[in-house]
Amino acid sequence: MDRNPSPPPPRRDEDADEDVAGGDCIGSTVYSRHWLFGVLSGLIQIVSPENTKSSSDDEEQQMELDEEMENEICRVWDMSMDEDVALFLQEFNAPDIFMGVLAKSKCPRLREICVGILGNMACFQEICVSISNDNNLGQVLLHCLYDSDPPTLLETSRLLLTCLSQTEVASVWVERIREYPAIYDSICFIMSSSTNVDLLVKVGEVVDKLFDLDEKLMLEWIRNGAVQPQDPPQEDSEEQPVFRIVPCVLEAAKQVRSENPEGLDVYMHILQLLTTVDDGIQAIVQCPDTGKDTWNLLFDLVCHEFCQSDDPPIILQEQKTVLASVYSVLSSIYASQAQQEYLKIEEDLPLIDSLIRVLQNMEHCQKKPENSADSNTEETKKSDLTQDDFHLKILKDISCEFLSNIFQVLTKETVARGLKEGQLSKQKCSCAFQNLLPFYSPVIEDFLKILHEVDKTLADDLEESFPNLKVQT
Repeated sequence: MDRNPSPPPPRRDEDADEDVAGGDCIGSTVYSRHWLFGVLSGLIQIVSPENTKSSSDDEEQQMELDEEMENEICRVWDMSMDEDVALFLQEFNAPDIFMGVLAKSKCPRLREICVGILGNMACFQEICVSISNDNNLGQVLLHCLYDSDPPTLLETSRLLLTCLSQTEVASVWVERIREYPAIYDSICFIMSSSTNVDLLVKVGEVVDKLFDLDEKLMLEWIRNGAVQPQDPPQEDSEEQPVFRIVPCVLEAAKQVRSENPEGLDVYMHILQLLTTVDDGIQAIVQCPDTGKDTWNLLFDLVCHEFCQSDDPPIILQEQKTVLASVYSVLSSIYASQAQQEYLKIEEDLPLIDSLIRVLQNMEHCQKKPENSADSNTEETKKSDLTQDDFHLKILKDISCEFLSNIFQVLTKETVARGLKEGQLSKQKCSCAFQNLLPFYSPVIEDFLKILHEVDKTLADDLEESFPNLKVQT
């Protein structure tokens, strides 16, 4: 980002060398305590009462940051990634200074840097706990989510995600966020209107973490969009938009889709979390436009973007988590609203083709090398392989459930077209049977009954390949 260049390297003049030699360095670093005191003192001066009295003449000046001061505070931002420096800043009560800046300064760049420094400091558990338990600082930081400056919003989101990822203090932030309902509107506004991909990804990660941590908060946010204002707006007042969580998530997903695959994964997982509660499913399917938009986006992803026929099978390793989320949401929509007009019968075959291709690629990914020249390498990768296998199993379970749901509604006409177009070839049917059996035996048996009417030879071949099937024809 142009607004956040790498800070300049530390100065190494004679005075600095003398200070370090005299014990002025911070911890085991070469950074000078004296210099850092000077920068923090300068920050205190910026927000001192005599400097914060606003007038029409100096208000514009308060929006700008002196170049020398920016360079120095940027250096502190860079230094704060070091634990010794972060602990020293904590000991010097720097968070209180930054809180004063955030509460009083109108300079976007200064606010961004101060939140960024706090974000770096929060990477260390002891400091994260201290920052999180400071209620005043917590309130000031949450108010930064109302900011209009994207870099400040980005740094605030990073800080929140860091704190939410710390088990010891996550609940503190969840409850704090619950106390400020306007945060919902701010986050929805960002997701629905921002074109800053970095910001959208980080805000998505915050929402994903919040929903994963607290189902109650997720339900509150789902219901927020369904609540209409009781009093009509006054003639002179501006009508406030009513944000609904699903359209906002969809808009953000569309923005990040082409530029950030990891960000798309995050937003698909948010949708999947929403479908874990009935209110979330209803939030998707109750409004026809929302249901249609969700279905069309996800259908396009699996049928035209992810795991395509010309992709190498190993691509599944990269796409397994996002595919699991997308199939899970599509399956929930399919199962709950099969009568909706946007669920077209002709789309069943492309979905079957996509699901079977994923299952075929999965077989390739799960093949283990017969002989490994380096057993130590196998041992070091054991945990990674286990994690990969776990995600692949989740994807397989979701894919099989979705595929069985589609198979249950296939008509004679659809099966005939699938045979003609290749989505239900012998090879693909064999792959489907191999993965669906034995758990979905009734579904396969009903499918074979239809297949007997359309292509008896293929049906007989499949029965011969899977002798445990007993089909009454």
